[in-house]
Amino acid sequence: MNVVLIGYRGCGKSTVARLLGMRLGMPVVSLDEEIVKRAGKRIPEIVAESGWEAFRTLESEITACYADKDGWIIDAGGGVVLRGENVRRLRRRGVLVWLTAAPAVLCGRIRDGTERPALKEGKTFLEEVEEVLAERTPLYAAAAHLTVETGALQPEAVAARVLELLEGERCWGLGVR
Repeated sequence: MNVVLIGYRGCGKSTVARLLGMRLGMPVVSLDEEIVKRAGKRIPEIVAESGWEAFRTLESEITACYADKDGWIIDAGGGVVLRGENVRRLRRRGVLVWLTAAPAVLCGRIRDGTERPALKEGKTFLEEVEEVLAERTPLYAAAAHLTVETGALQPEAVAARVLELLEGERCWGLGVR
């Protein structure tokens, strides 16, 4: 069984994935990092050269590769839920944990990031985050088995909460103790 972290940029997926991997002794993969490796270029370059649709197709290919593995911590990109096929694949062998935070918190965490191009042109940063979250929140909610609010927590506390929830869901067979 895999543990799959989903949620918007800045919610803590990458950091929490590494912490969970260390605590559970499981390998960790960032789907975005795998996309960058396969494409040989950064995400903004992929999108600028080929568009968001090509990026999403590459994301689906990488998702398919890791969704069929077993015993991984998967840091899924924020938009992985935009394609139902990705969610179906990830849920087959994974517990999907949605990490959430308020738009203002997310903005504070990602404001200086340069790894992603704008998702909505002509919007302020906060407007973009609010609009994209409004679109994706129902998708995250439908995909997730578990949800953890990260806004007021340090990454170690988020990882501990995820482990606590997984412990309560022993049926997942992760061997969490």
